[in-house]
Amino acid sequence: MSNVLIIGANGSIARHVIDLFLNETDHYLTLYLRNSNRLINMEPNRIKTIEGDVLNIEKLKEAMVGQDVIYANLAGGLEQMAKSIVEAMDATGIKRLIWISSMGIYDEVPGEKYGGILDPYRKSAKIIEDTDLDYTILRPGWFTNIDEIDYETTQKGEPFKGHEVSRKSVADLIVKLAQSPEMEVRCSVGVNKPE
Repeated sequence: MSNVLIIGANGSIARHVIDLFLNETDHYLTLYLRNSNRLINMEPNRIKTIEGDVLNIEKLKEAMVGQDVIYANLAGGLEQMAKSIVEAMDATGIKRLIWISSMGIYDEVPGEKYGGILDPYRKSAKIIEDTDLDYTILRPGWFTNIDEIDYETTQKGEPFKGHEVSRKSVADLIVKLAQSPEMEVRCSVGVNKPE
């Protein structure tokens, strides 16, 4: 049993992650998000909710106390958000980070060049890769809402396979990573539905 802090807990993947944690593990969850009113019917015995901005480092550090795993699922100013999370993790001594990025940040998708649109994802991934954290960066394909768990992975430096993956598949991998802290440590992992 461990404690998992979910930053960006109202995200579409995070909602699947929360369900999987509650249904398939005995982990305790701390949900960190800007507006806690968006969450309904949360399990009060295993979930604590904290309303806060990821750029508020003091609030973030408070949320990290006692956590074993940090899972960040964010959008927007990713570079500054990554810096904030790394600073808070360094200050609290927490090592395990699962970070959601995007396929294409290393130009690893055959036949595709995404250019500057992925710069925030590239820069935030680089910030994390330059730390001594036990990170796993996930680079999923385009998300689908298909109710399935069906995925394969590739490593940084390998060509990305496929173009899409279900949100539920990515959530399944996140829960596995949280349950196995030694799995895919200091790796950047592509996630796609097998073609």
